[in-house]
Amino acid sequence: MRYRTPLSRARGLGSAKEGLGHWWAQRVTAVALIPLTIWFVASLIRLAGADYEAYQAWLALPANAGLLLMLIGLGLHHAHLGVQVVVEDYVARRALRLPGIWLVKGIALLIGMTAALSILKVAFGG
Repeated sequence: MRYRTPLSRARGLGSAKEGLGHWWAQRVTAVALIPLTIWFVASLIRLAGADYEAYQAWLALPANAGLLLMLIGLGLHHAHLGVQVVVEDYVARRALRLPGIWLVKGIALLIGMTAALSILKVAFGG
């Protein structure tokens, strides 16, 4: 006995219509975060004990600023995806799920914007 309609088999998106894309996004961001995290930890170890000017000079290099922005952006996106799954799976009241997801997205966006502005200010004259 078949439970899926022909349309759902053709779309291949599952019942939530976005589950596979969400799953892949979590895996891709996780894999991308591995080398970025290793780079960041190695950079911090190399700069251990340095003064503010050394950190600012390090961050003023476009490659370092770009990689740090990528690390923060991907990290927040990955965290947002994970918390969204928790909200979808464990918030019992349906009326609270969508506002909960919006709240998670808003917090991630606010943190990301604040971090990006701070990095750019320190890196390029602040």
